[in-house]
Amino acid sequence: MTGARHYFRPHTISSSPGTKGERPVRRSTRVKLTLPVLVHGKTAAGNPFRETTRTLSVNAHGASLELAAMVDEGQTLLIENKNSRKEQECRVVDVRPTSDGKWAVGVEFMQPAADFWRIYFPPPSSK
Repeated sequence: MTGARHYFRPHTISSSPGTKGERPVRRSTRVKLTLPVLVHGKTAAGNPFRETTRTLSVNAHGASLELAAMVDEGQTLLIENKNSRKEQECRVVDVRPTSDGKWAVGVEFMQPAADFWRIYFPPPSSK
């Protein structure tokens, strides 16, 4: 893996007028929340998988999930919120190893789904 990747679309703003430094702007507030999910997709090797797992954090545009299956950035996964039984197609935008041999996988919804997690997301804070 190369460089730092994030599970949100990398909009940027200047850190201060006249400088070249930029930082990503989050589209919605990230909430550290563990929710049960069922993930359907294909592994990086192309083998189909179905895995019951949990979120590490969620936002109005996607989530960070813990997966045993290794997946690639850019591929599509189907995620089912086990609490609501709603399904949402997502794109993998970040894959990082975890300390326990699994993968922290960032996904973004392919279609708007603000109510998918059934929680209210406050607007992103401006710092």
